[in-house]
Amino acid sequence: MLNSVSELRSRDLYLNRLIAFQDTEPVKIITGIRRCGKSSLLKLMARHLRNSGVANEQIIELNFESMEFRGMGAEALYQYVKERLSHGKRAYLFFDEIQRVDQWQDAVNSFRVDFDCDIYVTGSNAYLLSSEYATYLAGRSVEIKMLPLSFCEFLDFHGYTVRERKSPSDGISKRIYDADGESYEPKELLEAYLKFGGMPGIADVGLDTDKALTLLDGVYSTVVVRDILERERRRGQRQITDPDLLRKVIMFLADNIGNITSITSISNKLVHEKLLDSNRNGNPSVHTIQAYVGALLESYVFYEIKRFDIKGKEYLRTLGKYYIVDIGLRNCLLGFRDMDTGHIIENIVYFELLRRGYDVAIGKVGDKEVDFIATSADEKKYIQVTESMNDPNTRERELAPLRGIRDNYEKVVIAGDIGHPVTQDGIKIVKLIDFLLDG
Repeated sequence: MLNSVSELRSRDLYLNRLIAFQDTEPVKIITGIRRCGKSSLLKLMARHLRNSGVANEQIIELNFESMEFRGMGAEALYQYVKERLSHGKRAYLFFDEIQRVDQWQDAVNSFRVDFDCDIYVTGSNAYLLSSEYATYLAGRSVEIKMLPLSFCEFLDFHGYTVRERKSPSDGISKRIYDADGESYEPKELLEAYLKFGGMPGIADVGLDTDKALTLLDGVYSTVVVRDILERERRRGQRQITDPDLLRKVIMFLADNIGNITSITSISNKLVHEKLLDSNRNGNPSVHTIQAYVGALLESYVFYEIKRFDIKGKEYLRTLGKYYIVDIGLRNCLLGFRDMDTGHIIENIVYFELLRRGYDVAIGKVGDKEVDFIATSADEKKYIQVTESMNDPNTRERELAPLRGIRDNYEKVVIAGDIGHPVTQDGIKIVKLIDFLLDG
């Protein structure tokens, strides 16, 4: 997103969630990987307040990435805000990258207790919500989980619009148009999304490979340095000190998105493929790899998904999967190579389900696996994801696990390529492009 408030691009999915909690007691905590748009979301919310009649003097905005606030602690933050409060009126406090303030939770809790205020904070590390901090805000905070752009947002940010028209076969077809009115097949733009990913900053540099790689490399470097290698020492946690080992773990996970993975298998693979320097004193223990993977999960680079035994109705302790938060980052790390399309599509679908508010798990049905069980407060879906459903053997492989589930919840196969969407044995088969555009 651009910095100018007048040029902010809409993120209605997240803004509406913030607005729904406006003027309520909980502290609104916006989390997500760096550069996914959290700062701009704060600006969008502040703009919404001003447009709703809130005076400028009621809004206090601090970005702790700025040198102006470098080294500010909780007491200094408290005094800074206290001196700027507009007496007799509710204050709206916006704190960007709050984790850079030592003991920030003390200040935020004091604002809640001492002043009439509505508080919004962002953070690029899940440690914000860890048990150590949760005691201060238990039951008094709400998390807004922010992700890079969805496919629909990607189109909007890059100046494309989707139009529907009735096709000669009496169906509905979709075309995508740029600002000059030039028409594109949806598949062309989907290929761009699968290549460049959804980091908002790419809209500022355009769909140019070299510029996109530079931007993505900057995101990667910032996350690795600021959120992992420079993170503070924590009680009971192993410090992340080896940038080479960290990169090897990142590369392994990026290359194995959607594969069943354990911490032990990562360690064994690094040793077997001699990805560790020969002069290293010993091989990394499972505990060390666990710490490095944990740091990547904390900084929202990777997300872990657990397995759920559908018949036994319980989560399984071992053998989950990891997905990378942005497929453009994966391409930046591994190169724009044309391979593993099935797992890339799986990665895209996983995060789209998260955006739509589902809790997501892997389903186990006997000796078969269902890619995703997507559950919300009032809905459950079983979802298979595949690159293509045109081959009869592939079709049977994808349908078989869904047929083995003996309940009446919706069952869907999402395919990157299929001749015509159909329903077979009560199972919907839909195109990836339609799934993403219907969001």
